[in-house]
Amino acid sequence: MKIKKGDQVLVVSGKYRGKTGKVLKCFPREKKIIVEGINLIKKHQRKKTATEKSEIVTKEAPIFVSKVKLICPHCKKAVRVGYRFQGEKKFRVCKKCSSKI
Repeated sequence: MKIKKGDQVLVVSGKYRGKTGKVLKCFPREKKIIVEGINLIKKHQRKKTATEKSEIVTKEAPIFVSKVKLICPHCKKAVRVGYRFQGEKKFRVCKKCSSKI
């Protein structure tokens, strides 16, 4: 996956199109990510002890990686990601400004 934890992303399609957020968690096998403030769901949480209260919790649900684009930290635009090699090291590259991500 070309998008990693901590990256700033822009949602390209769906209900949250046009919104940006930080990647909180990645699931490479399912090709999904959790983005801060995007794809919010409400979950009913039962009380665990007699003193605790039941409540409705709002939290982020995973979305497909194909619905987001990475925001380049240098040119501040939504870009595609490429790879380059420098000796034995492999690193991500912005396709617009060719800078290292």
